[in-house]
Amino acid sequence: MAGHSQFKNIMFRKGRQDKERSKLFAKLSREITVAAKSGLPDPAHNPRLRSAIIAAKAESMPKDNIERAIAKATGGTGENYDEVRYEGRGPGGVALIVQALTDNRNRTSADVRAAFSKYGGAMAENGSVSFMFDHVGVITYPPQKGGEDAMLELALEAGAEECVTTAEGHEFLTSIADFAAVRDALEAKLGPPSSAAITWRPKTSVAVPDEAGESLIKLIEVLDDHDDVQNVYGNYELSDALLAKLGG
Repeated sequence: MAGHSQFKNIMFRKGRQDKERSKLFAKLSREITVAAKSGLPDPAHNPRLRSAIIAAKAESMPKDNIERAIAKATGGTGENYDEVRYEGRGPGGVALIVQALTDNRNRTSADVRAAFSKYGGAMAENGSVSFMFDHVGVITYPPQKGGEDAMLELALEAGAEECVTTAEGHEFLTSIADFAAVRDALEAKLGPPSSAAITWRPKTSVAVPDEAGESLIKLIEVLDDHDDVQNVYGNYELSDALLAKLGG
């Protein structure tokens, strides 16, 4: 399994101005509501809901917002969203996976397709690029939690498949089936994680020329800005020069 840092290569978020934070909170609320509807509204007995709440707290989402999102599910007032996955190729030939929660599949599909087309990419059939990713659980902790050797030992004890340590932190990787158990075991030893989610992790990376990379980032930002899009994953590797230019 490739050990590329999710912090650099999986997702881009815009700045935290009030407007953007409001949009981010709306996405997090939608995931919490869907997660609560998919099982019990108690995070102790609903792994997906617990992960959604961890993600919300990592973004400093107020407790009241979290409780309202859960109440929408239990009170039957929340919208009904379909979980949809789109796949395609972006500039530079990179593979992209777009996850969405939508109440209108036709609208979301048309918008995602238009974004791919505008920035030099193309939508593709599901399965056309997802084979280049591992669908796994990723549980992250900050670097100060321990050294690389200690984290590898803890990964074995907790039942994780491996731990990837970078300057940004520690990523514990696990199968989807073992995700909840590993997360709980790690939390018992290290405390609450920085994040814990099921993600699409690229098996290998594609080096993208800077010109194509700029178009790629524009595409990802447009997709990520869409109300229905929850996550965008890719197998791209951007140059340090481009990341510096983008402030990344």
